[in-house]
Amino acid sequence: MSASLELLSSQRAFGGWHKRYRHQSASTGTVMTFAIYLPPQTAQGDKVPVLYWLSGLTCTDDNFATKAGAQRVAAELGLALVMPDTSPRGEGVADADRYDLGQGAGFYVNATQAPWSTHYRMYDYVVDELPALVEGNFPVSGKRAISGHSMGGHGALMVALRNPGRYASVSAFSPIVNPAAVPWGQLAFSTYLGEDRAAWAAYDSCQLLATAQPLPTLVDQGEQDSFKPEQLQPEALQLAASKRDWPLTLRLQPGYDHSYYFVASFIEDHLRFHAANLVAAG
Repeated sequence: MSASLELLSSQRAFGGWHKRYRHQSASTGTVMTFAIYLPPQTAQGDKVPVLYWLSGLTCTDDNFATKAGAQRVAAELGLALVMPDTSPRGEGVADADRYDLGQGAGFYVNATQAPWSTHYRMYDYVVDELPALVEGNFPVSGKRAISGHSMGGHGALMVALRNPGRYASVSAFSPIVNPAAVPWGQLAFSTYLGEDRAAWAAYDSCQLLATAQPLPTLVDQGEQDSFKPEQLQPEALQLAASKRDWPLTLRLQPGYDHSYYFVASFIEDHLRFHAANLVAAG
């Protein structure tokens, strides 16, 4: 294993291991933390496919790991889970005095505006650096899928749409599907990317979907999510998909909100969706 990886913790879970590491990131210029769940099949020498999970505003690598209950099904399916932090952190890293900007709110973009551009390069980290680190140090194959929640749902959709052939499938819970048109995204994009709307389009899933290479897509949205009308607007994604005959399954779940209770209720469906598509990808 690379000397640059420092093991922070290790817990046995469902016959496999949940481990947390930190390392010096070339992308962000900071120390980054990520977690990985290695299913029991890896102890037998098998190389397993990976589901990358991107979390939402204010989250770290720990929220999904402790609240979603994903490890049990991942162990059954022989699926590794990789969970990065949501932004660069630390002394000297730009921040804001609000929850939806700065540390914990990287939006998975490569910032171009000072002072954010120094460290906020989460797109490069998620797409290139982290997978290379994972595939070079753990018993995983080159087969990948990606998923996420809220801001991380935006990240998962956007990253998959921009990188044809890299992921077998993509899914999201309560994603910010059209960030260039909603307050959360407009604040983040104008701050990190400036006022050039062409730069915004490169990170907006509804705009990317118009020309992207189709891939299996599953989205769950709680109907009682208080953020749905103003910030999430899943109907915009459905409209964009309908223009392409895109393989999108969008499920509106009655009574569910934006919380990890919602994620935990349907994570098994998402893991089985990805496992089937990873098998189909050969």
